[in-house]
Amino acid sequence: MEPAKVVVRYRDGKIVKGFTNDFFPNKPLFHLGNGPGDRGVPVEVADLKAIFFVKSFDGDPKYDEYRAFKKGQTVQGRKVMMTFNDGEMLSGTVLGYDTNRPGFFLVPSDPDSNNIRIFVVQDAVDQFEFLA
Repeated sequence: MEPAKVVVRYRDGKIVKGFTNDFFPNKPLFHLGNGPGDRGVPVEVADLKAIFFVKSFDGDPKYDEYRAFKKGQTVQGRKVMMTFNDGEMLSGTVLGYDTNRPGFFLVPSDPDSNNIRIFVVQDAVDQFEFLA
């Protein structure tokens, strides 16, 4: 499996960037390394806010990502708006959402986002709403 480039956001605000090749949404931990061949250190999913699967670690600081859907935008899944416990808001689509699972994948509403998809840890969510 090709290692995924991720930005890990902890609930306490800490941010760590690295690579993982053993993240699974139903497992309580995964490993985060410094490079594609580095197994790295174990990370407990329960300590996290979210795992951002990214195109680039740097992104484009000048880019202003929009948090809504454009009129006529074609999407897969159900449109949602959510707010983390710390107040950060995200919009995107989900294919599966079950409050009994540890988390869910969200695809950002902005197709030009640096985030390819986001694994949101359920316990870090304050509000979740399906949009029409």
